[in-house]
Amino acid sequence: MAASICARGGLQGSLVSSFQGSWESSISGDEYYHALMQSVPRFVTVGKPVCSPPSMKNVNEGKGLFAPAVVITRNIIGKKRFNQLRGKAIALHSQVITEFCKSIGADAKQRQGLIRLAKKNGERLGFLA
Repeated sequence: MAASICARGGLQGSLVSSFQGSWESSISGDEYYHALMQSVPRFVTVGKPVCSPPSMKNVNEGKGLFAPAVVITRNIIGKKRFNQLRGKAIALHSQVITEFCKSIGADAKQRQGLIRLAKKNGERLGFLA
């Protein structure tokens, strides 16, 4: 279906349909809008995408080579004491990485990348279970 602007409509903006060569039918802007809206399926809706809220939980919890030992140790000494020891171990490991970066002349961005890599490896191995 081809459409063109009608010359006799002037500034009114009427639309003439040339369906099968006929110039007799014309649809004004409002009629065209309503006809168009009726041809659109009513079941199509646009809304916010549904996604889960961010979680700080370890995705590899319970997985990894050292996960069983970590879980057993946590159950024996208690969560509070275990988290204190884990925090100290992570801090010491970060200090070792920092000293290593200083000795080889790595900048802060490279140091941060090594710390992130250590965390990712710890998750995979089960140290953060």
